[in-house]
Amino acid sequence: MTKQHAYTREDLLRCARGELFGPGNAQLPAPNMLMVDRITHISDVGGKYGKGEMVAELDINPDLWFFACHFEGDPVMPGCLGLDAMWQLLGFYLGWQGNPGRGRALGSGEVKFFGQVLPTAKKLTYNIHIKRTISRSLILGIADGTVSVDGREIYSAEGLRVGLFTSTDSF
Repeated sequence: MTKQHAYTREDLLRCARGELFGPGNAQLPAPNMLMVDRITHISDVGGKYGKGEMVAELDINPDLWFFACHFEGDPVMPGCLGLDAMWQLLGFYLGWQGNPGRGRALGSGEVKFFGQVLPTAKKLTYNIHIKRTISRSLILGIADGTVSVDGREIYSAEGLRVGLFTSTDSF
């Protein structure tokens, strides 16, 4: 696989089908749980810690599935979906590095929500700053991330952790 530095929606859908990193390796979830439309930048250098970074986007429109049910009469994107998107991106990063295994979110440190995503918003931007990757018998990524809506930061997460596992039978 050629290491691209940006990915389209179709590329991400290929990843969701298991076609990007190969069978049994990192996959993104399929729609509706895929919370990213494109990765505009991915690199194994740069970011706050100099160890890699990602920038990705999700286009917002009022027809997205979660607005109809969260909450009736008061539609807002669940904050946990923004957090999940950051885990999705960190797992993608580990696969992009060429690591084998299936991704699983393993937790995070401090998470803060200080804004909201309404149906009137236009675009979410995710910024992921890689703090550390371990590629031995354990494959682990640790990163900090932020979510911005139309240019205003609304969520932050420190110590996001995702692992890749060649077998998830005993997970």
